[in-house]
Amino acid sequence: MLVLRNPTPPEPLVLIPGFMADARSFMPQLARFGADRSVILLTPGLGDSIEKITAEVAPHLPPHFALIAHGLGGNIAIEILRKRPEAVTRIALISTDPLPDTPQVAVDREAMLIAAKTGHLRACMEQMLPLTALHDAPWRDEVMALAMDMAENLGPIQFQRHLRVLQRRPDQQKTLRKVHVPTMIIAGESDTLVPRRRAEFLAAMMPQGCLEIIAEAGHLPQLEQPEAVTKVLETFLAGRLPTLMLK
Repeated sequence: MLVLRNPTPPEPLVLIPGFMADARSFMPQLARFGADRSVILLTPGLGDSIEKITAEVAPHLPPHFALIAHGLGGNIAIEILRKRPEAVTRIALISTDPLPDTPQVAVDREAMLIAAKTGHLRACMEQMLPLTALHDAPWRDEVMALAMDMAENLGPIQFQRHLRVLQRRPDQQKTLRKVHVPTMIIAGESDTLVPRRRAEFLAAMMPQGCLEIIAEAGHLPQLEQPEAVTKVLETFLAGRLPTLMLK
């Protein structure tokens, strides 16, 4: 757990990276928000399920905090919200799929578990995050290279844990329909892994759900369009209304 402290922060902020990602996946946002508030970066740790990871980290979080999470980190954030609803002041979910794996998808992931153990981590990552999941832009290769470097640094054992967490993530629709905190759903317009219709479904499900579509971005909008995403989050954390309300 990495903590950047500010003497008089407006509100602590908890950031949770996504699948096989580290602090670099939120580096633009860490640089901006760490300047005026305490920022806590959570990583999934050693747990192999959403429940285990949350049980490990939730007791050590502040009494009140805002949550920003990406992808798999968003599923962890939802579980934190379920366990500590009184602590979360607002939540932003980026490229997050609220639904669990189908049985067939969960079975298909087993082949990747075996492949990762036998030295094929990069090939597995290319299946999990294909180039087509990012917006076709001049910076796409650079963003993909960073994603692959983060994955290689975390290594095959962590890949196996993250994949198990994905396979076992629960259906949290009941939790989400009862969430009465300001909620921002952020999606890249070109994301093929969590497409716009899934983001709209998530935002519409939550009583205070709002949706922001990031142009010229795919599954990693906070890296593909860091200025746009940071501006949206800055507005949201300040308590101002987002551009598109679904309620």
